[in-house]
Amino acid sequence: MSMKRKTLRDLSMKLLYQYNFYPNPDLDKQVFLFLEQQEEISPEDREFVKKRMTDIFSHVDEIDRQIEAKADGWKVSRMSKVDLSIIRLAIYEIQNDPEVPESVAINEAVEIAKDYGGDDSPKFINGVLAKFAEKKA
Repeated sequence: MSMKRKTLRDLSMKLLYQYNFYPNPDLDKQVFLFLEQQEEISPEDREFVKKRMTDIFSHVDEIDRQIEAKADGWKVSRMSKVDLSIIRLAIYEIQNDPEVPESVAINEAVEIAKDYGGDDSPKFINGVLAKFAEKKA
């Protein structure tokens, strides 16, 4: 990986956000077109993001069920699309990326929420992911 993981995480979140509006038919095409617009991305990083997105997209229903189980009284359909995208990415990292410690996945999700979410997003995301982490243990 030549780009910083934080930058790759940021790109991944943006792709997950797009997924909310273009769910399935042209998913591979959407990922391809998005990554083509990233001039500074290396072929290695492009493959990393592409594989990660394919993996998340194939498990999104399962991830969403887990989110609803932990987010008291919240359905994913009612969540901000930005918040939902950030939470999906963090849960994926916690469950599937052994190189990312759980605390780092949560902290990075909160940082992304500060950049892209609403005023309450960091607190909301931290709360959902903290419940997820404690029930996982």
